[in-house]
Amino acid sequence: MNKNRMNWSRNVLAVGVASAVLSGCAALTPSSSDDALSLSFVGRYSTGVFGESAAEITAYDAATQRAFVVNAQAGNLTVLDLSNPANPTLIDTLTVSQVAPNAVVNSVAAQDGWVAVAVESSPKTAAGYMALFDAATLTLQGYVRVGAQPDMVTFTPDGQYVLTANEGEPSDDYQVDPEGSISIVDISNPQNMTVRTAGFVAFNARRDELRAAGVRIFGPRATVAQDLEPEYITVSTDSRTAWVALQENNALAKVDIARGVVTDVLPLGFKDHGQAGNGLDVSDDDNGINIQVWPGVMGTYHPDAITSYQHNGRQYVVTANEGDARAWGEDNDAYWGPEEASDSAYGGNLSQGFVEEIRVKHLVHNSGFARRLGDDMPPHLMSLANGALLNPEVFGYCGATAGDAGGCREDDQLGRLNVTWTQGYRTDERGFPVLFNADGEQDPFGDRLMYDQLFAYGTRSVAIWSADGELVWDSGDMIEQYLASDECRLGEARNQPCAEFFNSNHDEGDAFESRSDNKGPEPEAVAVAELNDRMYAFLGLERMGGVMVFDITNPQAPAIVDYLNTRNLWAEDPEANLATVGDLGIEDIKVIPVNQSPTGETLLLTGHEVSGTVSVYRVNLTQ
Repeated sequence: MNKNRMNWSRNVLAVGVASAVLSGCAALTPSSSDDALSLSFVGRYSTGVFGESAAEITAYDAATQRAFVVNAQAGNLTVLDLSNPANPTLIDTLTVSQVAPNAVVNSVAAQDGWVAVAVESSPKTAAGYMALFDAATLTLQGYVRVGAQPDMVTFTPDGQYVLTANEGEPSDDYQVDPEGSISIVDISNPQNMTVRTAGFVAFNARRDELRAAGVRIFGPRATVAQDLEPEYITVSTDSRTAWVALQENNALAKVDIARGVVTDVLPLGFKDHGQAGNGLDVSDDDNGINIQVWPGVMGTYHPDAITSYQHNGRQYVVTANEGDARAWGEDNDAYWGPEEASDSAYGGNLSQGFVEEIRVKHLVHNSGFARRLGDDMPPHLMSLANGALLNPEVFGYCGATAGDAGGCREDDQLGRLNVTWTQGYRTDERGFPVLFNADGEQDPFGDRLMYDQLFAYGTRSVAIWSADGELVWDSGDMIEQYLASDECRLGEARNQPCAEFFNSNHDEGDAFESRSDNKGPEPEAVAVAELNDRMYAFLGLERMGGVMVFDITNPQAPAIVDYLNTRNLWAEDPEANLATVGDLGIEDIKVIPVNQSPTGETLLLTGHEVSGTVSVYRVNLTQ
């Protein structure tokens, strides 16, 4: 092994141990509730913009009955009159040009007449801002500098603080990599706001410990503080503790708000798709719905949106386990290198990017990695070895033998599944790859990696965790099983079978099963509400669309109680039918409780990045 390979291997996470998963895969209707809950469509506002993220994150101010919606395409906020939820209308547009040149809005939250906005600077690697607006007058009250790339903003329940999750992604060419952080802004005096930033520098010396525990820290040139990327925040009901999703790191950060420090980084572990109840449909090319267990395939939780609630005096965190691959420089030709000649033995320039995603059939092809040089073969992978194998003792069930992945590579088996190459291959006690020859024999002079496990993105589930990051419950394969069932129906009128459009994509028509190879229905957004003494979670499915409702009153035994998908056209081209297609690509859910609702009913406010729509649903409860 050459020196560059050895140095790089120290920065690659090799985790092969799955955490225990408590899977709830049986109940599809609640057995302990006297209430019947259902969702119904109320109204919609459309930007008329398809596929440009013109309606993403939403917020609602009760005093003015206004909705505030992030328009990422324009980099601003859309302000809607929601006094008549059946007909949301445009009031105004808020920009952040007075905060910083070329700045854009990333997120919004509203509470007690204030609108907090996460403002990303240009370039994104520079420090961003949190800006505070008056919800009634729409005037800027003030702004403060926070960390790089504030990606999410939220109020503490007591209204004293605004928190921002500063993701700190690297530049597109991977030349600048700011540290991730969480900023805590005291807004008790809006004209003189103060900010403290909780960072991760104190964890830099704990890199090996965190990686051994399962935190995915693998940026090839990053410190721990640079590698950790805060994505989403939820705050305890007493406003003392925040949990922050570190999506790409597959972990949660725990923050003491009063002290302004990160107290812990909690690894979320992995989901064993070889266990009963944890099956998944892995192929978009197997001519049908085939939800089954796949021994050796692990799911990485990678939560996007998170929320929290109390039950019997204990705090729980709920996660929408979307999955997300790191892809820095994926459009940078300098990273990939030319197809036939290159300036390095690895194809491209390792300093110009980092891409971890690859299909199984390209990872374990008998001809090795060079066949896809300059195409989609990550140079960092080529710096490790010249090819890879599947352990036949694990993957023999799908045809793997010594030196040959066999039928496992086929499109109707594991071949199409997108996985990360950074995990699952065998390593020695130093973390270096154990090499094999092309015949599948361990050989110090070999040039093949041996994958004992394959790690896919997301877990196609919703999960509940303790305050200390212990898994309490995971929905297993409930979501895909429900979408494949006869009970499931699509459209505002619920008149189309879900199974006919199982795992469809959100931006194309007639897309049956097109996302099975890549995160499935893709849980994206989640919100919770207590209604009639029961706790419900509202889960948005980004690709398949719609909101799935779980009764989570008992954190150990949740159940699906309803699913409403307001996409009305499924076989037609959605862009050509934007006026009638409905909602595509749900990005955010906010609950409007009865005491704040313009109609006196519990409502949901949803943002949809593909259809560019903002919709309102009614939560119907009957005794």
